[in-house]
Amino acid sequence: MRLGLASTAVLATCLATSAFSADLPSRQAPPPPIVYAPVFTWAGFYVGLNAGVGWGGSRDVIVTGPTAGSSGILSGGGGDGAFVGGGQIGYNWQSGAWVYGLETDIQYVGSSGDVSWGQYTWWAGRGGGDGGYFGTVRARVGYAIDRTLIYITGGLAYGGLNSNPLTGNTTSNTGWTIGGGVEYAFTNNWTVKLEGLYVDTGEGRRNRFFENPAGGVLPAGTYTATTNGGGNGGIVRVGVNYKF
Repeated sequence: MRLGLASTAVLATCLATSAFSADLPSRQAPPPPIVYAPVFTWAGFYVGLNAGVGWGGSRDVIVTGPTAGSSGILSGGGGDGAFVGGGQIGYNWQSGAWVYGLETDIQYVGSSGDVSWGQYTWWAGRGGGDGGYFGTVRARVGYAIDRTLIYITGGLAYGGLNSNPLTGNTTSNTGWTIGGGVEYAFTNNWTVKLEGLYVDTGEGRRNRFFENPAGGVLPAGTYTATTNGGGNGGIVRVGVNYKF
């Protein structure tokens, strides 16, 4: 009987000790918090800069002057590369891996090549002797592979074109553009892209009239200039964007 009482006392002491130990604060470190890496998205506003090279289509301007011997063909061949640079702003929406966006840009186009008319030769760029400009307003549709976006783009194009082949005055025409590119996000906010566009600002064939003043290399008077071709070409450019 004494043995039974002793066993009962020992068991009660062990249970009491266990209960007391359970009430003591644990010395084990709490489990580390679960941190989820943010999922990258292409959605949002962005602004950026770009630079590249452009090639214009060939263009001939048939000029008819007021006197005999003052008519000829003003030739400006295409294919010469010209500097193209400017800026862009846009907005993207993303649904799954598909990215939809709108973008507008404005570009400076450097002078490119000499033009000649009979015995006369002088410098004239695609949009006049001091260079021209063009801009686009485009839709973009792309497929995102994480931080890489492959896209096609197209829309409205407009540009400053040579309305007077002798004096370089410019006017603005509208046309269309189509192209594509690839863009990579090297941080959550900064992206870099490589893009190619075909641009047609709709110059085509048209007649223009201009007054040439006295004292120039050509006789004074009213001239008629008929443009064949021009106003189209391609560009390849690289750009960098900051995404908000």
